[in-house]
Amino acid sequence: MPSAWFSVLVDSEDPGQLARFWCRVLDYRIVHESHDVVGIAADKRAFPGIEFVRTNNHHRRKSPLHLDLNPDDQQTEVARLLAVGARRVDVEQDADASWVVLADPEGNAFCVLRRQEGWATQSAGVDQLH
Repeated sequence: MPSAWFSVLVDSEDPGQLARFWCRVLDYRIVHESHDVVGIAADKRAFPGIEFVRTNNHHRRKSPLHLDLNPDDQQTEVARLLAVGARRVDVEQDADASWVVLADPEGNAFCVLRRQEGWATQSAGVDQLH
């Protein structure tokens, strides 16, 4: 039997702050919290989740992994995310890119896509972001 995906780990200077930001973004809940690790998910029995792990002297670098969000209304969601602490970032995406690149409070980039109904509608140019 194959493995089930449980969580993604994110190095963080302040796991609690970053977890609360992503809870607001994803409408998740904190499902585990200690001084060094804060886990979030849709609920205590749902996965995958995200775990924010305290890392002293965290070295900023472009991550090979980022989240793509799929809102009903891209423009409305970008405005909401900016209001809860995200900021716009330029990763040299094309000016006519169909996605918006934002960063969380610790500078981790993520994308807000136009509504995707499934993999067949995935934007052809998404690979250019990476």
